[in-house]
Amino acid sequence: MTAVPAARTAVVTGASSGIGAATARRLAAEGYRVVLAARRKDRIAELAAELPDAEAHPLDVTDRAAVDAFAAHLRERHGSVDVLVNNAGGALGADPVATGDPADWRTMYEVNVLGVLNVTQALLPALTASGDGTVVIVSSTAGHGTYEGGGGYVAAKHGAHVIAETLRLELCGEPVRVIEIAPGMVKTDEFATTRFRGDAAKAAKVYEGVAEPLTADDVADTIGWAVTRPAHVNVDLLVVRPRAQASNTKVHRAS
Repeated sequence: MTAVPAARTAVVTGASSGIGAATARRLAAEGYRVVLAARRKDRIAELAAELPDAEAHPLDVTDRAAVDAFAAHLRERHGSVDVLVNNAGGALGADPVATGDPADWRTMYEVNVLGVLNVTQALLPALTASGDGTVVIVSSTAGHGTYEGGGGYVAAKHGAHVIAETLRLELCGEPVRVIEIAPGMVKTDEFATTRFRGDAAKAAKVYEGVAEPLTADDVADTIGWAVTRPAHVNVDLLVVRPRAQASNTKVHRAS
């Protein structure tokens, strides 16, 4: 009789909504035991109930003590981790550098850069122990090209990109691959609304005239594809945009 392989474990941060929630669903469909990590306990508990063998863990990725405790719990419960999707992140404001709020810049740096660092460092031993680990960093096209009004977010996502690039060099020869997924314009329920502090009109203007911006499912599909490539295949960097977006500053909008 052929032994049935044990379920592989995938951790997804920022799993309470948008790309994170969609990625959790996609990886669960691929047969992973998904561990949902996010600050909003009710959201991830509801999603965990929807997925087979999923776990919900309230977590603020900027709280290093909480991240270390989370990692210790996973080691005790599962021994190793096969996939980490660093998805927690976000943008605040669209002010020029001259008037940008340093508090917004600090918040974006902490979640987009230090959050990725905290979770990756804490789970790297468990990913290595799996013998076939994958670290995914969901950055942004903002990490590869700047635009006016995006200085703080662009700086933070450049930081996330550099973590992916550097970690890949440092782990060469280890049984862990590092994948960076850089989405362009994605329309989710919360990203732009959060960026503009609940101003629905400003949020809607981001997507005005764009017939088909990417959806969270589009990005989750990309992540799922990259993660499920054979172990010897590393998708170093995958940039995904809607057809209407040629760059961060060139978007076709119907008149």
